[in-house]
Amino acid sequence: MSHLRNGAVRHGDEDEVCPVCKSSRYLNPDMRFLINPECYHKMCESCVDRIFSSGPAPCPVAGCHKTLRKNRFRKQTFEDIGVEREVDIRKRVMQILNRREEEFATKRAWDDFLEQREEIIANLVTGIDVAKTEADLQKYAAENAHSIKANRALESQESTSFMEQQSFDQEQARLRRQAAIQEYQNERREMLAGREDMLARLASGTAADAAAIAREGQKVLLKKSSARRSEEDRIRAKQAALRGLEAKKGAAAGQITTADTAGADSGLIKGLKKITVPEPEKPYDPFGGLLPGKRDYYQLQDHYPSSYLEPIRKDVRMQAGGYDLKEYYSRTLLEAFAGLGCFIDEEVAKRDADSLAASKPIATEGAAAAAVSTGGVEVE
Repeated sequence: MSHLRNGAVRHGDEDEVCPVCKSSRYLNPDMRFLINPECYHKMCESCVDRIFSSGPAPCPVAGCHKTLRKNRFRKQTFEDIGVEREVDIRKRVMQILNRREEEFATKRAWDDFLEQREEIIANLVTGIDVAKTEADLQKYAAENAHSIKANRALESQESTSFMEQQSFDQEQARLRRQAAIQEYQNERREMLAGREDMLARLASGTAADAAAIAREGQKVLLKKSSARRSEEDRIRAKQAALRGLEAKKGAAAGQITTADTAGADSGLIKGLKKITVPEPEKPYDPFGGLLPGKRDYYQLQDHYPSSYLEPIRKDVRMQAGGYDLKEYYSRTLLEAFAGLGCFIDEEVAKRDADSLAASKPIATEGAAAAAVSTGGVEVE
């Protein structure tokens, strides 16, 4: 259909003929054929420019009445047009049914979704219930536009993060290779310099000093090598810590939950997790829901007639220090009604039930012990 990488033409491509203008690639080797995903009929590029430049027009192939647009024409990717059509259908369906595994309540529900998606693709490819399948897809896309958009954004972010991680790993590998080469060169340079220094000292010294000079030179080389290795280990540990920190940051950045996109079962997909919307946080209440001025069994009045309290209420000296009779009224009534919320019968019944339940295991253990102890004695 098209030229290969080495410039050659596939066998049979020279026989391709445009169904509109009847031009052949044999006479025009530079001819380019284009297809439109609406009907997948091939036609040459010149016919596309001539027919569709002024706007949408029906397909010129006999028997096809679909309206085509120029901006949707593209070059064919696969040699088999059936494979091309199946790939396009698969891409379109998977862009709509782009649910993720973590959105499903069980593994079985996720497997059922994958099987259902493959059945939809197979129906569209083979032409089985195309109208109903397309209607179901459009309905699902309209009802779940938010989740589809969120999953696309998440997939794009994961792809971007993967590419960035790949680039980071390649750069780290390049730096490690460069560091290894530099380490080898430094080690070789130091070894040659130490050997030259040892030879110079041996040449200028006496025969008795040769062994001492050799031992000293070996110690210097070992000391330098040990110091270099310790420094390299420290640098590697630091780089590993930095890589771990970058990985944690990348995981935290890419850990976007799809809980907000997974909702109740739609008409097409079953087994999705239920969304649990958290309750809004209530304002802080220092009394824990208890109202200081509210009482269940009485209502506090400003004044109660009392021959004992009347002189105190009228005596200014008693109230000069801040004494308030209303506080006395409140405390007295609270003490009087404090026991009305306690139901003694219910508490006694509950206490007896708890004590009975606690005594049953003890009685059972005692009976078992008695049975064991009297196992060899006949009981009349």
